[in-house]
Amino acid sequence: MSRPQEFDTQAALGQAMLVFWRKGYEATSLADLLQATGLSKSSLYATFNSKRDLFLAAFDDYRRARAKDMFKMLSDDPARAAIEKFFHMVISDAWTCNGEGCMTINQAVEMAPTDVGVASRVREDIVGMEKAFAKTIERGQREGSITSSMPALDLARLFVVAFPGLQVMVRAGCEVADIEARLTALLAVLD
Repeated sequence: MSRPQEFDTQAALGQAMLVFWRKGYEATSLADLLQATGLSKSSLYATFNSKRDLFLAAFDDYRRARAKDMFKMLSDDPARAAIEKFFHMVISDAWTCNGEGCMTINQAVEMAPTDVGVASRVREDIVGMEKAFAKTIERGQREGSITSSMPALDLARLFVVAFPGLQVMVRAGCEVADIEARLTALLAVLD
């Protein structure tokens, strides 16, 4: 008879996600994961099978939470204000997360070039973000808070490209005023 699990799997997953997010996949050691989760090596492998499987489960949890937050924020009215609020949150999060940035963007650079499973997840996130922006922009064009006549999908694609760019600027230590000026210019395409 096997012993019952004596730990909170979701809490362990959350702790592992923070380590992967902070250090990246390659730089995260088994010792890092054991220390962060408080699990024994045998418990970690019995529950998650491998470092990669643990990473994918943690990454998927991160992706679900971030998508939910984004959709909630972009559903606020008026649509233009919701998009502006979203980008201010992105910049603020980049400042307060000790330079970790967006885990999806990090993995687009670290693992996606060599890992088909990660690349697929990154592409899903990009498409999901694009659809969320397009839906919000269409709503804004209908309600009048967005007056641009550009197709919503074209504007959405521009915002998807700007998303990692603004985070990179924060991580590179650019001045807040410079980042804000670029965000203002970006948001002007909605007018």
